[in-house]
Amino acid sequence: MRLCRYQFAKTAEVAIFDDQRVISVNGAAKALKIKLPTADSPCILDYLAPHGRSAKAVQRLLERFAELPAVQRRRLSQPIRAGRLKVPVPDPNKVILLAGNYGAHIQEGGGVAHERADTFPYFFWKPPTTTLTDPGAPIRIPRISPDHIDWEIELGVIIGRTARHVNEKDALRYVAGYTVCNDISDRRFHINPQRKQREKDGFFDWLHGKWHDTFLPMGPCVRSAASMPDPQKLHMVLRVNGNVMQDANTGQMVFPVAALISILSSVVTLEPGDILVTGTPSGVGHARKPPIYLRPKDQVEAEIESIGVLCNPVLAEK
Repeated sequence: MRLCRYQFAKTAEVAIFDDQRVISVNGAAKALKIKLPTADSPCILDYLAPHGRSAKAVQRLLERFAELPAVQRRRLSQPIRAGRLKVPVPDPNKVILLAGNYGAHIQEGGGVAHERADTFPYFFWKPPTTTLTDPGAPIRIPRISPDHIDWEIELGVIIGRTARHVNEKDALRYVAGYTVCNDISDRRFHINPQRKQREKDGFFDWLHGKWHDTFLPMGPCVRSAASMPDPQKLHMVLRVNGNVMQDANTGQMVFPVAALISILSSVVTLEPGDILVTGTPSGVGHARKPPIYLRPKDQVEAEIESIGVLCNPVLAEK
């Protein structure tokens, strides 16, 4: 099952996602006389297990919808282009990302890829309200640092229930669903280039280069965890202007999703709606010879198998 947030006219609602078309959950439920415990809720978590009160009803709705004649199915749906896809979770309390969770990406950046037993995950954060960007909305090249903007396709994990000190073997039970993220990065951001160099400047330049507005597109939908028992078998492809730049598999993670949730939940309480962005594989622009960076008028497509394609144009900041 794939769900999205979709805005038609002025109202954003939860819809069933079908690549080119969407089906309003509440509209279809009314037409098929299926009662939703959280009717008219705009929160996608209300329709997803483990704790979504309408999750079972939406599953019944999908089964009933599939049995309808094609003409009636089409009448209950509408083309995506008639409205706008929105970020699946618009107001998470936390967006936590991973640096260096694919060995080949570590190596292309000049680092050493250690075995899992010899290392630990590098977690960092992004400010959600200004970085999260809708499918189809532009990635803005920042005026303050326009020349070294890079892409990073990543699997996004949406937490479905409160997690604290979770065992790895149980960790996936805390997931509501999976989405596609693009961790846009400014590779050479330097606040005050005339500064006197300090020991930690390099780290904070890297960190601040993650924080520009629009630097975390997410979507186009959420694949329910109930319909994806193993998130470590997903093909990932990122294209810029139709050219393949990243081509990998989530099975190449150093720390798989379950391990990340277990480790992170021992540090901080994970809450429903929190988003964990799990790292990028090799193929980023700054590691190429010569380097390739995003420019205004580029088109970026980040695709993860069985979830969907996240498309964003690139524009200069106004």
